[in-house]
Amino acid sequence: MDMAQPQRDDRLKGKVAIITGAGSRGDGIGNGRAAAVLLARHGARVALVDTDVDAAEETARLIAVEGGITQIYDGDVSDRASCEAIVERTVEGFGRLDILVNNVGLTGPRGDAIEVDDRAWDGAMRINVASMMLMAKYAIPEMMKSGGGSIINLTSIAGLRGGHPSLLYPTSKSAVIGLTRAMAAHHGRDGIRVNCIAPGTVYTPMVASRGMSDEMRKARAAGTLLGTEGTGWDIGYGVLFLASDEARWITGITLAIDGGASVGQTGSPVPPSEPLRH
Repeated sequence: MDMAQPQRDDRLKGKVAIITGAGSRGDGIGNGRAAAVLLARHGARVALVDTDVDAAEETARLIAVEGGITQIYDGDVSDRASCEAIVERTVEGFGRLDILVNNVGLTGPRGDAIEVDDRAWDGAMRINVASMMLMAKYAIPEMMKSGGGSIINLTSIAGLRGGHPSLLYPTSKSAVIGLTRAMAAHHGRDGIRVNCIAPGTVYTPMVASRGMSDEMRKARAAGTLLGTEGTGWDIGYGVLFLASDEARWITGITLAIDGGASVGQTGSPVPPSEPLRH
């Protein structure tokens, strides 16, 4: 099945979602754009948040072609007042809030503990981690008014594995996992589920913008148990699942969507073991 092709149902009918980072860098389908299209396709009204308004408008166009309803906000999720305004305007426009997808993040400064620029560290941690807290700060009270909701935070398998050329990136992604678990513990009795998605080697417009060669893509795919690379649609379907009632009894988890890369790599066949002798 071509995952880009509409396969409709109304599982999210009546729901309202905010997706940060809802555009894509360049043409194609990134994680945020895929999530937005799929949530709208399945009945949700969607607030598209991005500092690149043109990119958000392209996402809105794709959704409109399928009959979906959107609003677009130019918002800086690292700024408290901006996060408050995004939630307020969404509720004013759509009347409620049920789903928050925190999808903004960056690689941040390079270097290990000796080399990293500590001022750049602070700014990157605010975008990668604090932004999710700020959006939740204003989203959760509105979800409580609606009887509950679902928050999905995007992290990375680097947050599970640790190994990365920089110190900042895996540290911030691990922090997102911890934030997710803590929020889930705090707000479960409010009917709010909080989960995390850890994408692996997904090929998106952002990755393509780095000038990745075919050889590099093959090497990335070879690092997964399935021997393939993912797309934004794979992440989008994970978001759709966690946002829906199919996941009603799931909270506090990190869902790795990575072709098995976080488990390990394939190796030589293991020879049959000899019978045990006692």
